[in-house]
Amino acid sequence: MSQKPVPSVAVPQSVVSAEAVSVALEAAVAKAAELGVKINVAVADSGGNLSGFLRMPGAFVQSIDIAIDKAYTAAGFGFSTKDWMKIIGHDEGMKLGFSARPRLVVFGGGLPLRVNGELIGGIGVSGASEEQDEICARAALDAIGAE
Repeated sequence: MSQKPVPSVAVPQSVVSAEAVSVALEAAVAKAAELGVKINVAVADSGGNLSGFLRMPGAFVQSIDIAIDKAYTAAGFGFSTKDWMKIIGHDEGMKLGFSARPRLVVFGGGLPLRVNGELIGGIGVSGASEEQDEICARAALDAIGAE
């Protein structure tokens, strides 16, 4: 009885580096300070695992988990958390089902991290307005050269 060759059991997966995480977190906090707001900011790797987190003194404690979940959502699906309702909003079952999932965030402030088109993680910012959260997240992407 001949055996077929076993396909590869592991594949490489790119993730955001620790150095880039540090730069991204600091850039988001610097932008928040410039805007005069206090935020929590989290970075997740491409598997949705928490890679780094910063909380500005005075930022809402309740926003800690929201920032982490925004990063998780953006990393896991590869698009902005703000785009969720545009993408699935036409389907009531999906809209209700997905928004009821633990950790899934369907409002702005979470962005995917991509380098050369490859998803390497996600960033989530929470504590200010949805627009300000996204501005801080974009500053982080710009600081590390991510798309």
